[in-house]
Amino acid sequence: MAETVFAGNIIRVETGEVILPGGVRMAMEAVRHPGGAGVVALDEARRVCVLRQYRPVLDAWVWEIPAGKLDDEEAPELAAQRELAEEAGVRAAHWQPLGDMLASPGVFDEVVHLYLATGLTAVATDLGEHEILECHWLDLDAAVARCLSGEFNDAKTVIALLRARARLEATP
Repeated sequence: MAETVFAGNIIRVETGEVILPGGVRMAMEAVRHPGGAGVVALDEARRVCVLRQYRPVLDAWVWEIPAGKLDDEEAPELAAQRELAEEAGVRAAHWQPLGDMLASPGVFDEVVHLYLATGLTAVATDLGEHEILECHWLDLDAAVARCLSGEFNDAKTVIALLRARARLEATP
């Protein structure tokens, strides 16, 4: 049985004991997170939206795709649509799932749902009071090159951009 040792605005930390397959007992610490959604927004010129976002936890600027946490058991695709509009100022007519990714499964239960969004139209952004970011549109291949060089090092961003390009290359 897990005991909650911390409950914050986004995460909950639990400790307890689990029985592993094979019967071995293990002390466990787990960070519970509602999950998130991230979007590769691709325009007609084959450019993708990437955000240069200040992350206070790192005290650094990080390159990321538009993304955010699921609010109040929100469906992942709805969260992706909301985040894309809020952060990038666009809506998409077409959505394709790019699969899920696990942020750090040794301690976090967070699942990030990834999407490819096309058929973009402009809308007003709606940033939260603590969101500090710049919106940039880069050629998809240039963005992938930045992933492969290590310049883009946010896991969801790297995975989503690589999956999006692979999806587009596989599509006749």
